[in-house]
Amino acid sequence: MRRQRKAKIVATLGPASADQSTIQALFEAGADVFRFNFSHGSHADHQQRYDIVRAVEKAVGRPIAILADLQGPKLRIGQFADGKIELHAGQEFTLDRDPTPGNSQRVCLPHAELFEVIAGGQALLLDDGKVRLEVQSCDGQSIRTRVVNSGTLSDRKGVNVPDAVLPIPALTEKDKRDLKFALELGVDWIALSFVQRPEDVLEARALIGDRASILSKLEKPAALEQLDAIVQVSDAIMVARGDLGVELPPERVPGVQKRILRVCRQHGKPIVIATQMLESMITSPVPTRAEASDVASAIYDGADAVMLSAESASGAYPLPAVSIMDRIITEVERDPLYLNMLDAQHYERNGGPLPNRGDAICSALRDVTRIIGAKVTVTYTSSGHTSLRAARERPMAPILSITPKLATARRLALVWGVHSTISEQVHNESEMVTAACQTAFKEGFAKVGDQIAITAGMPFGQPGSTNLLRLAEIWAQ
Repeated sequence: MRRQRKAKIVATLGPASADQSTIQALFEAGADVFRFNFSHGSHADHQQRYDIVRAVEKAVGRPIAILADLQGPKLRIGQFADGKIELHAGQEFTLDRDPTPGNSQRVCLPHAELFEVIAGGQALLLDDGKVRLEVQSCDGQSIRTRVVNSGTLSDRKGVNVPDAVLPIPALTEKDKRDLKFALELGVDWIALSFVQRPEDVLEARALIGDRASILSKLEKPAALEQLDAIVQVSDAIMVARGDLGVELPPERVPGVQKRILRVCRQHGKPIVIATQMLESMITSPVPTRAEASDVASAIYDGADAVMLSAESASGAYPLPAVSIMDRIITEVERDPLYLNMLDAQHYERNGGPLPNRGDAICSALRDVTRIIGAKVTVTYTSSGHTSLRAARERPMAPILSITPKLATARRLALVWGVHSTISEQVHNESEMVTAACQTAFKEGFAKVGDQIAITAGMPFGQPGSTNLLRLAEIWAQ
């Protein structure tokens, strides 16, 4: 099954999308990657969904990526004696280390590490920013604050600390258990939540090795201070606008999103735009016009993928949500302005190819496909590196990625423009050209007499060795 678009769709699975018929329908409607949210559901739930996705993959004959999204170090207050309280602007409120149930004057904050970094003048945001506290002082045992805005506060609500780098590990004990389980399942991507620094990614890399690719979720302002370094050590990035939108003023989020997009494109790392993209479709069969514009803007800006969360996991209309997202992307990619913007981004925003052999070859590949009117760009890859570099250049022709490794094919399902296929290992250039022509014909990208452009790395099977560019004509198959 060939997609008639280049940007990809990530759909989260949950109670509304747990059976095989629904998951297959979501794939056929346009989902390229399925996200398992480890903040919800049991390991047994995820095992069942994993088995279903792999069954669907076998039925449709196309690699499907699975993304395991770890919960991360979510900070929460303790409980209240009466379950909830009312806070009023101007009053004093204390967060302390006393586990006794709280009241309208205080509550427990069961995260000892926070007391080391909180200082007067900083802000604490509770319940997704609905309640804002201004820190007056901290003595290591209690944090005295002043309530900025009135509101209701109930048990176990989340805490955001936008003004500090928190001395907490990126992987909690729960995350480590979930990570072990996800890797045993065989997921393709691991999403790390609340990444603040490159060391967070390297810690996960030491545990994951090459068993999965790492997608770093940027949802804390501290990550922006080391953005370039985080992007370089990650395999992909997600702009997680939920928590990011809590800790940053709303007016800053669009600019930050564009900045992250630009850095990812410079380094050739896939980027996913997520959270509240079609939020109203949790309860409505159609999105708002503003939501449609939000999805379209992400595609115009060059995002590799856009993501559905509750819309497909627990909403009333998971299938319509995927379908409308597919239609929005397709419409944008038909727009001549989109093609012009890709050209502008390629030369202005990206600064052109990086000074290495792989980028030089893939940049030439982009020009060759445009000049000769090649129907498809074929990348032969073992690790996925060649296909990633080709995708960075955003060629006008689709990218047909051929690999002998199923794991590589699945991971590439997240990447802009890449149609991923499996082929036997080739041993020389002649076999490579034959495999490229046969696959392009079989997958419906080219017909007899069409020109195709092929790139690969030699010797074959050596990761990161992109050094070959060939043209070929499809002959009778």
